[in-house]
Amino acid sequence: MPHDTHDDFDQEVMPGLPERPPQGEEILWQGRPATWALAKASLSLFWVAGYFALLTLWRFVVVVDSLPMDLAIAATVPVAVLGVITCALLLGFAWVQARATVYTLTTRRVVMRVGAALTVTLNLPYTKINAADLDLRKDGTGTIALSLKGNTRFSYLTLWPHVRPWQFRTQPALRCIPDAERIAGLLAEHAEAELAVPQVSRTAQPIAAE
Repeated sequence: MPHDTHDDFDQEVMPGLPERPPQGEEILWQGRPATWALAKASLSLFWVAGYFALLTLWRFVVVVDSLPMDLAIAATVPVAVLGVITCALLLGFAWVQARATVYTLTTRRVVMRVGAALTVTLNLPYTKINAADLDLRKDGTGTIALSLKGNTRFSYLTLWPHVRPWQFRTQPALRCIPDAERIAGLLAEHAEAELAVPQVSRTAQPIAAE
């Protein structure tokens, strides 16, 4: 049963899971978002850094004609420092979110334990998943978004950033996970196997004997 260990959740029965899997269900993989990838994808770290870089340049251009070079640089530094602090805060937030998250794939379901301040655990059986879409990045990280069957709905704000962006109906997502293509393959393989098993349900009407 290959899975990563996570010391953050030693108080749980099993890391990332509300209880031990029932007999016959195996853990295939456990992981969390990559901090750097999460900061770029969900918090637009590069866009924010670029904005402050332009702001710093604009500030320098405005003051350099009216001040000596050393004073112009001194007047520009606070803007640059503010940009560095903002980017550091975004990166820190991404790190906290990543450390508070455990994604789990088993032979029967996807479990998402997410949230730093408000912890939420989603239990998503393969039989309730309509489709899974992989957004793969060049560095091998990627996001697997899950489209669910029926009328099951989740709050976008409660799950963010563990959601597919820009969707009218909230789609839970395994955000920015390393080795995403392999994990997507695992999910597809075992979801297919689970859906191939006949689902037995109880009927309210007796079955007449022939």
